Amino acid sequence: MLLQIAQVLPPTLLEQCLSLAQTGAQFVDGKQTAGWHAKERKNNLQARPDVALKAVFAQVEKALLGHQLVNAAARPKAIVRLLLSRYQAGMSYGTHVDDAIMSGQRTDLSFTLFLNAPEQYEGGSLVIDEPAGERAFKMEPGSMLLYPSTSLHRVEPVTSGERLVIVGWIRSLVRDAQEREILFDLERIIAAQRAKQAADDPALELLLKTRSNLLRKWAED
Repeated sequence: MLLQIAQVLPPTLLEQCLSLAQTGAQFVDGKQTAGWHAKERKNNLQARPDVALKAVFAQVEKALLGHQLVNAAARPKAIVRLLLSRYQAGMSYGTHVDDAIMSGQRTDLSFTLFLNAPEQYEGGSLVIDEPAGERAFKMEPGSMLLYPSTSLHRVEPVTSGERLVIVGWIRSLVRDAQEREILFDLERIIAAQRAKQAADDPALELLLKTRSNLLRKWAED
């Protein structure tokens, strides 16, 4: 399941991320955080970890874990890693799949948080390879693309301007992607039922029971 989520980062936090990306962070060659195969395809810059970056990342993680739609779609057990990335003119990231294990944890879902407006750079689309074909994304600031870590994907060359993003990975409580999608569909149905019916409606109670029992069956705590 691939999901576009608008306004994941609140405006004040988005401004902090942008300020850090534009003036506060020290950037190094992005190849330092790539696996041996991806390293051959990766041409970008990434912020070196420091106190300021760790503080902002703690706020980003809190925003993600507290976001209702992110929780419903990803069922996060942990945010495995966050990286602040910069793509300048001529930079790109060729087709690759993300590492299955990072920092000793399984990666189930990958995401990109877009920090600057798409009109501020040319090229630089995130392209996801799906069974039906490739899909390209350039999203508004503060928005997030959530996609399976099993996907082949790439970042097209930036031809002008600068692309600023935070990329990250999630370990889910529910390992299986199909099971996560079933639970997400149930959450959407429950939300629709709550919006139009009384809280004590028998159909809603059965939906809540089903969701809880499927979580009990599928979740890895």
